[in-house]
Amino acid sequence: MHVVGKNLTNAIFFTLFFSVAYYLLHRWRDKIRTSTPLPLLTFSEISAIVSLIASFIYLLGFFGIDFVQSFIARNSNDAWEEEEENEQQKLEQHRRATQILPTPPPQPQQPETLIPSISSADDEEIVCSVVDGRTPSYSLESRIGDCFRAAAIRRDALQRVTGRSLKGLPLEGFDYDSILGQCCEMPVGYVQIPVGVAGPLLLDGVQYVVPMATTEGCLVASTNRGCKAISACGGASSVVLRDGMSRAPVVRFGTAKRAAELKFFLEDPLNFDTLSVVFNRSSRFARLQGVQCAMAGKNVYLRFTCSTGDAMGMNMVSKGVQNVLDFLQNDFPDMDVIGISGNYCSDKKPAAVNWIEGRGKSIVCEAIIKEEVVTKVLKTNVAALVELNMLKNLAGSAVAGALGGYNAHASNIVSAIFLATGQDPAQNVESSHCITMMEAVNEGRDLHISVTMPSIEVGTVGGGTQLASQSACLNLLGVKGASKESPGSNSRLLAKIVAGAVLAGELSLMSAIAAGQLVRSHMKYNRSSRDVSNCTS
Repeated sequence: MHVVGKNLTNAIFFTLFFSVAYYLLHRWRDKIRTSTPLPLLTFSEISAIVSLIASFIYLLGFFGIDFVQSFIARNSNDAWEEEEENEQQKLEQHRRATQILPTPPPQPQQPETLIPSISSADDEEIVCSVVDGRTPSYSLESRIGDCFRAAAIRRDALQRVTGRSLKGLPLEGFDYDSILGQCCEMPVGYVQIPVGVAGPLLLDGVQYVVPMATTEGCLVASTNRGCKAISACGGASSVVLRDGMSRAPVVRFGTAKRAAELKFFLEDPLNFDTLSVVFNRSSRFARLQGVQCAMAGKNVYLRFTCSTGDAMGMNMVSKGVQNVLDFLQNDFPDMDVIGISGNYCSDKKPAAVNWIEGRGKSIVCEAIIKEEVVTKVLKTNVAALVELNMLKNLAGSAVAGALGGYNAHASNIVSAIFLATGQDPAQNVESSHCITMMEAVNEGRDLHISVTMPSIEVGTVGGGTQLASQSACLNLLGVKGASKESPGSNSRLLAKIVAGAVLAGELSLMSAIAAGQLVRSHMKYNRSSRDVSNCTS
């Protein structure tokens, strides 16, 4: 009865709506023909308008509510189905992550030191499946969903497979989530490197305490002595000569003539603006500075250089280069891209192009060391230092055929600071390019010392800089993260601090050699009489 009554009411209002609508349209046409003012309404017309509005409101309310209710119901059902589907997917992922094939035959019992305690029976089953090759070691993080637990399982499986103990390699106390997918794959622990501090280093009127991660005795102490000598003489000053990261793809053509056409196109100043627009799309910090081309037959090596803000910038410049290569393919469809890197960059290898053209930050740092400081702090004299530098760092390196190695031990300081601040340790190769100069000034009484380092490759964002320990060391120097006020200033300051620390290290080591103290100091600080055979971590 309720349904029948509702249908009857609907029919009445449908009929009323269309009837009065037809009547009003007919009256509107008659008024137009007789030139009767439209606002002049009769009683019947007013009644028809009221009936039209009433029927319209009823129909809108009735069918509108039904539509909204059906729409809500449909969306609710969709959401419920989607939630059920997601729940099923989660259950399936959990089932797959924890699914272990039947337990394999018992393995020979390993020595107790090779089998750390496992947190649960499930972990023991997963370890067995990794040992048997049924579960890939690299997939543990994604399958288990717990990076620390994955590292512990991988570590235990590794010890069982190799029969070698990893006792002494720490496992706990590290945030393995922070390295997932970006810093290190398949971790089984972490290495402890002590961090010392040298300084304060007075550089450009500001004091810095320099963190250095190293296992070499005397290194921090020697650098600290150099910092003391520099600070006692008013500090050192530094200048950034260049700041640009490079990437050099290699492309090939059918003929050398065609390859030369690309070289001329890229090096034409008229095309630079267009190339810049294409290149700079890769990042809001990447800004193309120049393109330098070299040819070997029909092969062209394109060395792109760009600014990269506070990042070291290898990924940034690579993206920009890829944009340009895609753009060039339109005008040079016969260009065959052999590789995004053709070693003309040149990254992580000693190369004359970095020594001459620079890569990353090119820095010169200098200081004048007073005669009394040379005598009292460094225990030598100016003439001896100047002569030693000429015969060792300049002539000796030339005899050895050194490339960028006209220094005493720049790589020592660079490596220690790189490890402490989360830089790429392999880039110590070109970052340690350095020529140390010493000259007697002020009528021979004082010493002018300088280091010129054309390719210091550092960043304060990205890579290992975000790890807790390395981030703390960057914070100690006041260069943590990206500079919002002046993008790129933090990484440039870090490069200047590296150069300043190298200056201190060069000054101290050269003084120790000139004074005959090198062997004695290393025997004192780099040797230990402690019996470590029974020591535990």
